[in-house]
Amino acid sequence: MTFRRYGVIVTVAICIAAVTLLVYRYRALWWPDEEERSEPGPLRFLPKRAKARVHLYFSDPEDRFLTAEYRTLALSDTVTQRARDLMKALIEGPKGPLSPTLPAGTKVLALYVTQGGMAYVDFNRAITENHPGGTFSELLTIFSMVNTLALNIPEIEAVKILIEGREAKTLAGHIDIRRPFRANMLMIK
Repeated sequence: MTFRRYGVIVTVAICIAAVTLLVYRYRALWWPDEEERSEPGPLRFLPKRAKARVHLYFSDPEDRFLTAEYRTLALSDTVTQRARDLMKALIEGPKGPLSPTLPAGTKVLALYVTQGGMAYVDFNRAITENHPGGTFSELLTIFSMVNTLALNIPEIEAVKILIEGREAKTLAGHIDIRRPFRANMLMIK
């Protein structure tokens, strides 16, 4: 009789050990780690269409420098789509007292971001045909786009501007846009 009791006790102990081992091994199915329960990380890891606070760079009312307008936008999870979302908001113009930097009728025809951090933004001809002209006005237009993209999306290091799929010399006759541009903090106040 005692032999049978020991056999039952050993069998029950083995079963408890097996269940404990299985629970320990698959605990993530029932109790996620703290990291999995925490808030989403920085902008580059946001879930699809998550809201994020961004800085859109528009001209001050006197057209002397760029100023950030803070907005909360629903941004996509891919770098390229986030860049498109930001450009769309920039083209729509400021909501407050700031001045738009992109001419009326401007549209993004295509936007690509390479693995190396280069964003190619292809605009329709309205960006040149409707541009008011002037060296500083061109600088405000260029760096409102570049700063908006590069300062909101860490994966973008530089921006190359194209017009209707081709490289152009300038927007309105002054600033050479054949090379890519990096963010310029000196344009911001």
